[in-house]
Amino acid sequence: MPKTFLTAEWRKLIMAQYDVAPEMLAPWLPRGLELDLFQGRCYVSLVGFLFDRVRLKGLPIPFHTRFEEVNLRFYVAHTAPDGTRRRGVVFIREFVPRAAITFVANTFYEEPYVTLPTLSSIVKSPQSLDVQYSWKHRDRWHSLGVEASFAAQPIAAGSEEEFITEHYWGYTRRGNGSTSAYEVQHPRWETYPILRHTLDVDFGALYGEAFEALNGQKPASVLLAEGSPVSVLSGSGESIA
Repeated sequence: MPKTFLTAEWRKLIMAQYDVAPEMLAPWLPRGLELDLFQGRCYVSLVGFLFDRVRLKGLPIPFHTRFEEVNLRFYVAHTAPDGTRRRGVVFIREFVPRAAITFVANTFYEEPYVTLPTLSSIVKSPQSLDVQYSWKHRDRWHSLGVEASFAAQPIAAGSEEEFITEHYWGYTRRGNGSTSAYEVQHPRWETYPILRHTLDVDFGALYGEAFEALNGQKPASVLLAEGSPVSVLSGSGESIA
């Protein structure tokens, strides 16, 4: 029976999409999954957001209830034994500023977390909403930021925004070659119209030579989602052979 392992709020999610060749992601595709494409396009997304009000099994962990996360992810799907198609994500790497989060994620779940210094800025005005996430790798600061209209709007059915935000499963390749799955529950999000965005990121340094080509590539799209409370369910997915 699935149980809620973690509850939190994911807020002010900046999501920058890059169009890549599907074969580029083959080394990171866990067993039993297929790439999930949007109108024939294969995306990786650079995502920065605020992880807030974190509780593990209902309990807050001192000094670990609010922090930034920056991750690089791509989109996949798995057909469950009952025929249900479960759309989810696979993470290339996830940066957080708390070593304890990295230890637990690496040790018990084999999630690719790395501890780095992070900063965030969320500034509201009557005219706009400015959001920025920064993280330091070695001696270099990287950043992802947007200026958006202040009023959030519903996500249109069938849109690219719906595709990016409506993946409710996380998949991880384990050391023994199997694939584990967990479910993420949250209501449908709203997004803010983007006025401008800024990216200062060395993808090669952060994610390896395979992603170095993204340094000179403009994102196919950038969105800012308000986010919501979320629940992560353990025991909600089978081990995929």
